Amino acid sequence: MSHKPSLNRRSFLTKSALAGGAAAGSMLAAPAVLAQAPIVIKMQTSWNDANIWQEFARDYATRVEEMSGGRLKVDVLPAGAVVAAFQVLDAVNDGLIDAAHSVPVYWYGKNKAASLFGTGPVFGGSATTMLSWFYEGGGKELYDELTQDIMGLDIVGYMGFPMFAQPFGWFKGEVNSVSDLQGFKYRTVGLAADLMAKLGMSVAQLPGGEIVPAMERGVIDAFEFNNPSSDKDFGAQDVAKNYYLSSYHQASESFEFLFSRTFLEDLDPDLQAILKYAVEAVSTANTAKAMDRYSADLQFLQNDAGVSVHRTSKEILDAQLKAWDELIPELETDPFMKKTLDSQRDWVSRVSYYELMNSPDYGLAYDHYFPGKINI
Repeated sequence: MSHKPSLNRRSFLTKSALAGGAAAGSMLAAPAVLAQAPIVIKMQTSWNDANIWQEFARDYATRVEEMSGGRLKVDVLPAGAVVAAFQVLDAVNDGLIDAAHSVPVYWYGKNKAASLFGTGPVFGGSATTMLSWFYEGGGKELYDELTQDIMGLDIVGYMGFPMFAQPFGWFKGEVNSVSDLQGFKYRTVGLAADLMAKLGMSVAQLPGGEIVPAMERGVIDAFEFNNPSSDKDFGAQDVAKNYYLSSYHQASESFEFLFSRTFLEDLDPDLQAILKYAVEAVSTANTAKAMDRYSADLQFLQNDAGVSVHRTSKEILDAQLKAWDELIPELETDPFMKKTLDSQRDWVSRVSYYELMNSPDYGLAYDHYFPGKINI
C-alpha cells in the first residue's frame, strides 16, 4: 500500500519544537546546550486502572523511557480517557492518540479476520506457539496485509505477551456437560462469540469493565474475561462462585501494541527501534509478573473468596473443537482468512509436533512432588 506522509498533531509539535530549539541554539554561545524535551507518546489502553493489564502497559512505558534515555515519555491512559475500550484502533488511525495497548479481537466488528490474530481456532498450539508464528511464521506480514492493505489503516502493530489459555469462565452453578450450557447469556468476544453460540448460549460482547455490572443487572448470567487477577479485580467472585479453567475458545491470544504509522515514521530510527523492541522486552516481564500474580490471585479466589475452581470437562472441550470444525469452513469462504488459517495450520503442524513430542509430562512430575493437589 502506498503511504502518504501527513503532518499530524504530534508531528507538527515535534518538528516545531526541534526547529525552535535549533534556532535558539544557533544564537547561544558555545558550549551552552539546550536540553531537549522528551517526545510524549499518548497511549490509551483498553483497560481500566484497576486491571492488572494497565500495570502491564505501564511496564512497557517504563522500558521505553529508560531505553530512550528520557527522549521518549509514554503517557499511559485508561480506557475511556479519550475513546471507549473498543475504539482505540480508530483513535490511533485518526491521530487522536499516538498508540494503544489492546487486543485485535476488540476490532473484530470491523473485520472478522482480526480474531485470527489471537482468538482463532486452536489447532494444538499455545499462545507462545502463535506469537512465534506472528514473528517467524508469516503472521506479521499477514497482519500488515489486513490492517494496511485490505483495511487501509495508518497503523503499525506488534504483538507481545503470550497469554495463558483463558478460563471458560464464571458460572453461578456447576456446568459439566453441553446440556448444562443451553440458554445461558454469556459474555465473550470475537469468534468465541460464534463458537459459544454453537454450544447453545446467547452471547454479549462487552468490554471488561462492563462485565460485573451486566451480571448484577441480569443482562448476562455467565462470563469469561481472561485471567484470575483481572477477574478478581473486576469482582467476579462477588457475582458467581464457580470458576472453570481450561478452554479452547481463546487459548492463543497476545497483547496488541498499536502505533500511528505517521507518528512512528516521524521518529528517529533508534527511537522507532526502541518502541518496537520494547514490546519484546515487556513480553518477558509481563509473563513473569502474570505467573506470580495470576497464581496468587487464583489461590485467593479459592481459599479466601469461597470460589470453587474446576477444570472444564472433556465433554465441553470436545464440543468446542467440534464447534470450531463447523466455524472454520464458514470463515474460509473469505480468501484472506483461508490464507491466514492455512499459514497457521502449516506452522502448528510442524512446530507443535516438536513441542508436544519433546515436552515431558509436567503433570506427572507435579503430582510426584505435590501429590493429590490436582486431578491429572
